[in-house]
Amino acid sequence: MSTSSSAASSSAPEQLTTERLVLRPWTTAEATAVLGDIRSAHWADDFPAEGDRVIAGLFEQHPAWFGEHGHRLIIERDSGLVVGSIGLFWPPTGGIVEIGYGLVASRRGRGYATEATRALADFALALPEVHTVAAGVELSNPASVRVLEKAGFHRWTTEGDVARFRMAGPDRHEQ
Repeated sequence: MSTSSSAASSSAPEQLTTERLVLRPWTTAEATAVLGDIRSAHWADDFPAEGDRVIAGLFEQHPAWFGEHGHRLIIERDSGLVVGSIGLFWPPTGGIVEIGYGLVASRRGRGYATEATRALADFALALPEVHTVAAGVELSNPASVRVLEKAGFHRWTTEGDVARFRMAGPDRHEQ
């Protein structure tokens, strides 16, 4: 997979482009539309999922999530449709930042979650304030466990019914 980064303008947050996806920051209008249950022609029929609604509802408390280091919509390059969301729970704590993701049911099983997770983790690990990207997954969600494993994350602990995964950056040790 080749990952390239480009910004729409010098003041716009960075957009990540992968082989099949574009990951771009949410806009306030999109968050408002999700919360107001206002449909967009640029959304897959089953977007937003519940996780997308949760993130949209948290933007007011976490305005930094709108920025370059925050949450992004997952857009299918072929169709131009929003098919999910992925994000960093910014800011990092002690060099560790959490990642979370979700795809609509109609796009699962295509490797999109793995592709998006790998791209955003690589982006985060290139930042000077991040040495590790971490994620927690409920053991009752084996598909999400596979996403993290395929994206290059390593399981390091289990806390109750949640497996914790992490990925350290190049030339950095896992904490």
